[in-house]
Amino acid sequence: MDVLNALRRSGSVARTGDLLSWGVSRRQLRTAVDDGTLVHVRKGIYALPDAPGDYVAALRMNARLTCASAAAHHGLWLLTPPTRLHVSSVGRSGGKYVNHQFRTVDPHPHLPVTGVVDTLIHALQCLPPVDAAVVVESSLRRGDNVKSFLEERLQGNRNGKARAALELVTGCGESAIEVVARILFRRAGFHCETQVPIEGVGRVDFVLEGFLVVEVDGDKYHSDRAARNRDRRRNNELIARGYLYLRFSYEDVMFNQDYVLSRVRAVLSGRVIR
Repeated sequence: MDVLNALRRSGSVARTGDLLSWGVSRRQLRTAVDDGTLVHVRKGIYALPDAPGDYVAALRMNARLTCASAAAHHGLWLLTPPTRLHVSSVGRSGGKYVNHQFRTVDPHPHLPVTGVVDTLIHALQCLPPVDAAVVVESSLRRGDNVKSFLEERLQGNRNGKARAALELVTGCGESAIEVVARILFRRAGFHCETQVPIEGVGRVDFVLEGFLVVEVDGDKYHSDRAARNRDRRRNNELIARGYLYLRFSYEDVMFNQDYVLSRVRAVLSGRVIR
């Protein structure tokens, strides 16, 4: 196999043994290092010059990325980027990274990351409950059939926190910010329906107490004139059908939750609930 294709296959960094098993010769490796195509990170590890730093760091420790550090590499939502590297390496520990030693499934076949199930288990055991729920929700949302595996592997008193976080997951959120908002509303005691279809309007993010429609905008939300016109017609239709309406930004839901709840309560206080 061509040395560049072999490295790209493995996320731009790989162990010598893996490269040799894929058909790359030692001569090819030496030539690629000499001409600057590859970097010899240390004995036994080669990388492309633009290889992700966390991949390189994991292989330096003979470890796999996991938890918050593996979520993005698996294509999962991540609410808050980790401040420390999360890895899985048997028998290692240190203050500069978080080590999740225990694994239950095979790791990724090529990339230096744990399998999806272990990434989710470690997130549930380690991250704040809402952050963990966001990661797991994205996995279920895209169709990963993992919830029963997670429940099976999170038995025992030591996993009470992880099971509580898993109970926050429904699999119906369409974005990380919707998961946060749903948890916020339900913890506040509101009757909260999600992704509700309304005739003449389409699907809305939330309906609280049967009549208050709430929608949230993601952090990359943009609105052009045509979109604003659609929003106005949609909002008018909601009012005409007897609903009230609130809309909140990503910043509101993430950083100003007291404001969000106060506006919801103010609207609900003027109507008989359910």
